[in-house]
Amino acid sequence: MVEAITATYTQEDADWAITVSGRGKELTARAPGIIAARDRADQLVEELGGEGKTTVVHLLNGSAFEFTQAYMTARLTLPKLPPLEVPPPGSVPKQQTTSDKKPALPPSKQLPQAVEESKPAAEPAQPEKKAEQARA
Repeated sequence: MVEAITATYTQEDADWAITVSGRGKELTARAPGIIAARDRADQLVEELGGEGKTTVVHLLNGSAFEFTQAYMTARLTLPKLPPLEVPPPGSVPKQQTTSDKKPALPPSKQLPQAVEESKPAAEPAQPEKKAEQARA
């Protein structure tokens, strides 16, 4: 049999008071915000124990809809961040780039040192040599 447990939330300044009642017991707690209050309510439901399936009804001002609306708004709202500070032009030196340098390979992809040493050094091909090779 499914037994309903009621979690009632009341905002008190910045904190939330939670009352969880069911199975003949009533537990209370406080939390700093509705998300933390919802997590604390889950803990209180576990403390009530019981066997079988448990249904928890979360109420804010006597309404499950109001609770869901407040909870989802808190979950989906981005935190307030300070404005991004962009330094004035020229105050940060540009990064040096070297096109000659190859990116490092992970150890599993690297050739043994003996193979690397035996490889001939690659010379940049000149356009004239490419034309001669194409004609041949």
